[in-house]
This record gives sequence, C-alpha cells and structure tokens, in this order.
Amino acid sequence: MSDDQLHLPGQYAIDSYGNGGFRFADMSHKGSLLILPAAMSNWPVKDGDELIETQFTKIIEQADSIDILVLGMGDKMYIPPKPIRQMCKQAGIVIEFMSTSNAVRTYNVLLDEQRRIAAALIAIE
Repeated sequence: MSDDQLHLPGQYAIDSYGNGGFRFADMSHKGSLLILPAAMSNWPVKDGDELIETQFTKIIEQADSIDILVLGMGDKMYIPPKPIRQMCKQAGIVIEFMSTSNAVRTYNVLLDEQRRIAAALIAIE
C-alpha cells in the first residue's frame, strides 16, 4: 500500500514499524498510516508540525464509529493544532497524542480490547 487511493478493509494489529513505514497483515506499508474502523490507508503526513484540518476529514466522517483517536506524532512531540482538537471534540472523539512508537503499542492494546478506535500514525525511521 503506498498510493492514497489504496486501502485494506478492516483494522489489523501492527506487527512492526520503522524504516519509514509499518508492517501488518503480512504486508508492508511505506509512509504514514491512517487506520479507521472500516479500512487502513495511506495518510499524507510526514511531520507533526504540518497537521491541517483537511487531513482529519475522513476521521470526522466516521465519528459515529470512533471513540478514541490514537495520534502518533513521529519521533518528536507536537500538540495537535487547536482547530483539529476542537474539530475532534465536537465530533465526540477523544484524541490521545504521543510518539508513534507509543501510539502503535496503544493502538494494538485498544484493538485487542475491541475498543472503537482510529489511529493516525506518522511514519518514523
């Protein structure tokens, strides 16, 4: 999966991450990753300081199926911009932001608990 239009139906545990991508479901994905209740797909974000509201549109569209958004901010810690935090709050989605390493572990635990989650993970080297 590398093209913005490609996606994998469903949610899968992430087996590994690094080298600019992720491994899950016996596949490799290069680049950042958006995991929604219905599918996993490319997320065109390379760094936490470039987050903009339009990158969260797909998440907000599925807000009825999401309680928690796990936001992996890469290697550095960034606070998501206020408009994005407000947008998610108004949609009833709690944002948990952390490093991508911690976000992958958190996502896997919440997925195993069958929680209503989404994840947006910035790829790390």
